[in-house]
This record gives sequence, C-alpha cells and structure tokens, in this order.
Amino acid sequence: MLTSQQRAIVKSTVPLLETGGEALTSHFYKIMLGEYSEVRPLFNQAHQASGDQPRALANGVLMYARHIDQLEALGPLVGKIINKHVALQVLPEHYPIVGACLLRAIREVLGAEVATDEVIEAWAAAYQQLADLLIGAEEEIYAASASAKGGWRGARWFRLVRKEVESAEITSFYFAPEDGGELMDFIPGQYIGLRLNLDGEEVRRNYSLSALGNGREYRISVKREEGGRVSNYLHDEFHVGDRIELFAPAGDFVLRPGSKPLVLITAGVGITPALAMLEAAQDSGRPIHFIHCARNGAVHAFRDWIDEKVAAIPHLSRFFCYSEPHADDQPDAEGLLSREQLAQWLPTERDLDAYFLGPKGFMSQVKKHLRELGVPERQCHYEFFGPASALEA
Repeated sequence: MLTSQQRAIVKSTVPLLETGGEALTSHFYKIMLGEYSEVRPLFNQAHQASGDQPRALANGVLMYARHIDQLEALGPLVGKIINKHVALQVLPEHYPIVGACLLRAIREVLGAEVATDEVIEAWAAAYQQLADLLIGAEEEIYAASASAKGGWRGARWFRLVRKEVESAEITSFYFAPEDGGELMDFIPGQYIGLRLNLDGEEVRRNYSLSALGNGREYRISVKREEGGRVSNYLHDEFHVGDRIELFAPAGDFVLRPGSKPLVLITAGVGITPALAMLEAAQDSGRPIHFIHCARNGAVHAFRDWIDEKVAAIPHLSRFFCYSEPHADDQPDAEGLLSREQLAQWLPTERDLDAYFLGPKGFMSQVKKHLRELGVPERQCHYEFFGPASALEA
C-alpha cells in the first residue's frame, strides 16, 4: 500500500524526471535488455536505437509521478498501455523484472545521496501499485478473449493463405487458423500481435487489422521499413503456407457507434485501421469523408479499393493529397495537408467524429488543424506510431 508520505516522495522526484528522465530510462533499458533475455522479445530494437522507447517510458514515468494522487487523470494513456501489453502478451511474471531494473536505474543514475533508501522504497510501492492496476486490467482482456466465440488465450498457430502487394511499400497478409476453428470478431481499428523466430531469436510485433473480420481469416497490411527486421522478413521470406503464431486482437483506437459525419484522416501505412472502419460504417448511412495523404501514387495503397467504394456508396467522399507526386499522378491536392485544404474537405458542420493516424509530424498537424477549425477535442480520436510504454514493441 502506497502511504501518503511515499506519494509525496514520488511527487518530489518530478523535477528530476523532467530534466533527466530519458537518461534514467536509457540506463534502465541497458540493464534490462542486457541481463534479462526473457523480456527482449517484447521490445523493438529500432525504437531503442531511435530513442523513441526511452522517451516514451520517461514520459510515462513522469506522467505517473505527477498524477500519483489521481491516476484517473492519466486518461487514455493507461488504456493504450494495457492494450499494447495484451497484443504482445505481457504477463504478470514480466513485471518484477521491470520493477527491479527501474529501481536499480534510479539508484545508479541519481546516486545514493539522492535516491536514498526512502526514495527507493517509495518508488517500489508506487511501481507495485501501477503493476497491480495493469496486471488486473490485462487479465480481464485475456479472459474475455479466451471466452469469446472463436477466441483464445496466448499464442495460436496460423498459416499464411494469401499475400497481395498493395503498393511499392505495402503488402497484405491473410492468415487462417491452423486448427480450422472459428475466429473471434474484433472492433475496427484493433490490431493483432505476432510472434516469430528469426535466426534463433524470438521477436514480437503488432499490426493493425486492415479488413473486417469474417470468422475465417485476418488480414494485416505491412509497410516495408528500411532496416525493419520483421517487415523485411515478412515481405521477402514469409510465403503462402508458412506458419506463424498470433495473439488475439486488442487495441482501444476503435470505431465508436455514432450518427455524426465520420471523417477518416490517414497518412502512409496509417491507412490500415481506417479501411476496416470504413467497411464497418459503409452501411450506416452517415456521411463519410475519407482523406488520405501519401508521397505519390506508387506508395499509395488501396486507392483502387477506395475508389470502388466511392462509386458504390453515395454518402462516401474521398480526397487524396500527395506530397511528392509523380508526373502521371492525379491527387486532389499536392504538398502537405494544410489547414485550408482540410477545411475544404471536412463537412461544413464541424459536429463530426474524426479519426486520424499517421507519422508523428502528420498527427501533430492534423490535431492542430482540427482544433483551429472548430472540431471539439472530445470528438477527435487518434492513435500514435511508436511505443506507448516500457513493455512495447
């Protein structure tokens, strides 16, 4: 139980985390990944190299320390962490490892004079409080997936039954369960986790489900990333008939019921969850505005599919913006998506539901544009690329 004195001690460390949190979390990862091989599959080495993962953890630790008295103020961050953990199958036995490494990093980076025994004890209690919260919430999702029709707990073997090139960078993969059983449904916007063994090393990743469930197969659409170990393996070496282990669908960036105009704004491979959202909403009768940004037509996946939908669905409009168009491309606009261009493509009435996903810079700009155009924050739903927490790939 976290005492009031321990809460005060944790909050007093906020200034230290604001100035040196990333150094602390970088040291934390160095300890954990160097000494505990059992948790390495839960981490994306590219996010380590870029600094994204240490920054994500530093931000999460800082947020937790700031709101130690009011955890509800953490808002959607907790839900995102829980779902990312579930997609990668973070289990209760992983938490003591993370906790021990975090406390050791605090002591070694801050020094014994600052990180006294009292400070370490306070952070140990605070970490256990957070771990208990996450473990309990994650178990609820694991149990619900196991009891759902067509659901399962842990890993389940699938085979690749189809592989389709969607653009110069994106390929779709269709997976069917090896046991021939049913598949649980999912909410459009969710993702699945996968587990692979590459050169004798276990790796895990999660990818958005890019088509509505049909009870028989799942589809993901993966962008080839430069230097991406898993994405390049899937593109080049993973073939129809090959086996793979998948974890049950998870994620809280999902299409919510509603009757307001629906606006889906994506860039690059961020289009993938929006495809399932569009499918789910197409028969609702609500106006749908589908806005996608890409560099050019060569890397623009699913353009023909979207155009076919537009021809068949009267209440669907689509707009494409290319930042580096080729001579024969025919986008609706060129350059980066501006506020003025977005204003033209949005419904006249700003009482709408907006879902957007893409690279960080794109996300920041879209969020800013929507706010300036009068779209209420509560009606903006977005996911972000990169790690949400310590245990995330």
